[in-house]
Amino acid sequence: MSAPRPAGPGAAPPEWSGLLPVDKPSGMTSHDVVERARRRLHMRAVGHLGTLDPGASGLLVLVLGTATRCALVWQGGRKTYAGTARFGVVTDTQDTDGRVLARSEARPTEAQVRATADAMLGEQDQIPPMVSAIKHEGERLHALARRGITVEREPRRVRVDAWRWLGFTADEATFEVDCSGGTYVRTLVHDLGARLGCGATLAALRRTRSEPFTLLQSCRLEALDTADPATLLAQQGVPLDSALEVLPALRLEPAAATAIGQGQTPRVEPGTAPLGAGPRSVVFRDASGHALALGELRREADGVRARPSVVFPWAVVVGKGA
Repeated sequence: MSAPRPAGPGAAPPEWSGLLPVDKPSGMTSHDVVERARRRLHMRAVGHLGTLDPGASGLLVLVLGTATRCALVWQGGRKTYAGTARFGVVTDTQDTDGRVLARSEARPTEAQVRATADAMLGEQDQIPPMVSAIKHEGERLHALARRGITVEREPRRVRVDAWRWLGFTADEATFEVDCSGGTYVRTLVHDLGARLGCGATLAALRRTRSEPFTLLQSCRLEALDTADPATLLAQQGVPLDSALEVLPALRLEPAAATAIGQGQTPRVEPGTAPLGAGPRSVVFRDASGHALALGELRREADGVRARPSVVFPWAVVVGKGA
């Protein structure tokens, strides 16, 4: 492998990989934020951990560089949202951007809202909305919905841990909700309205937490346009070595580290790292703690072997140079 090109002016440091929490404004898609980061940081490999609807704002965690190959490690964490439910209206998108399907003059009492929301806590099956990024036979549901096509959707298991009601007016109520990754808050509000018998739609939404990050750790989107990329990543970014601390780690002896870089499966002493927990269950690190690969530990006939599934580019260089 050739040495990485030096970073040019206004570019991210070469080989920088990790996470960048961003405060997404409403009115733009998550993909818009990704594209802006690609342009401003001069990085091709940029993704995100969990879509925010265009009308929603708040925490969007970007995945940069080689970290894009590890995205599954951080997906699925608990989320917290602040939102507003509007009663007496149902739309085809389950938020106020959609076409109104029904209206009602009935309004629930504060006590009815609280009691009904409490009954919706815990695990439940949720049918994703048609206007969503989920794919059906290779096409996004929202693309089908724009053509007036509705398809059967498989329910998804989600969990609502807490629903805190902050304020009530004649037509709306503000709330915070703690839920599992993959939960559609607008569907929660829609289902709440159906249970109340008056209908409801989501009027505003802001993500304030995406485990383990909060909005307090995020940078404003404008910083991508105005800050020096290297400085921005140094101050707001979470390097891959640190981001992978959510997983158990195994430090490798030099010979085993070289073998990992060469695509081999060396025998190791697992210590406290789990066995057979999946292809991204363990971080293999060198003696200094630098992450080399993600993989799995398996007990085989001749002992426990480290089986890498994602080997980072710098580990491959180390292996070939040994």
